[in-house]
Amino acid sequence: MKKDPFRLTPYQVQWLLIVGFLSVGYALYLRYLAVELSTVSLACDGGLQTMLCKSRSLATYLFRNSVFGTAALVIAVLNIMRPSIVLVTAGLIAAGFGIVLYNVALSGLAIGLLILGFARPAPATA
Repeated sequence: MKKDPFRLTPYQVQWLLIVGFLSVGYALYLRYLAVELSTVSLACDGGLQTMLCKSRSLATYLFRNSVFGTAALVIAVLNIMRPSIVLVTAGLIAAGFGIVLYNVALSGLAIGLLILGFARPAPATA
């Protein structure tokens, strides 16, 4: 039984570009306008209950426990075993958040494994 290589269609590549830019953009927004901005952090630590403060506390909890990097690494390993566009999308989102939100080592390894998932042998020509 011949196994076909995993290849993305142009629409899937466009989908991954959109998802990647949106996830990294939101992670940058959280990092620089919620986590590191002193006025927002003082207001949130003072008891302000807004959606930004709740997002800030959730993101802080997740990156302190390396959830982004661990999730990206697990998804990347699953993608190596059985590649699919769903796993690539989820891995891209988790790794994008992890790289921006201080889980660089695990997320960088996950990006490398996601790229390695495309390194399949070319189909044999007749």
